[in-house]
Amino acid sequence: MDNSSRRRVLLDKIAVGLSGLCLLHCLLLPFVVAFLPFLGQLEDDHLHTELLLFVIPVSVIALTVGYRRHRQIGVILWGAAGLAILTIGALVVHDLYGLAADRATTISGSLILAFTHFRNFRLAKKDLQSIPQ
Repeated sequence: MDNSSRRRVLLDKIAVGLSGLCLLHCLLLPFVVAFLPFLGQLEDDHLHTELLLFVIPVSVIALTVGYRRHRQIGVILWGAAGLAILTIGALVVHDLYGLAADRATTISGSLILAFTHFRNFRLAKKDLQSIPQ
């Protein structure tokens, strides 16, 4: 595997990990807040916007590099949809519709993005295996 392939694989893994962190944050924070009252102030804290500063560039780079290898436009479209849902959730839904809607939006966007990165990884890996060496 050449260096660009290794970087692409690493970026996909990082992107899946970041999507997973968004998902874990949304699913676990309510339980942490409920069971540890001294952390109750975290309920008002909004980590999603800060996470987007990492998720967006890593995802764009990983999906673009993968697309150059496998040429499946669906990966780019689904990735853009997941990023859009995450961004709308962080910047609009949280303030207008509250915490429950924010969680639902973020979980949806995170799942779409995580599955998209997984698909990107599998397609690019399949494409690498089909290249004669």
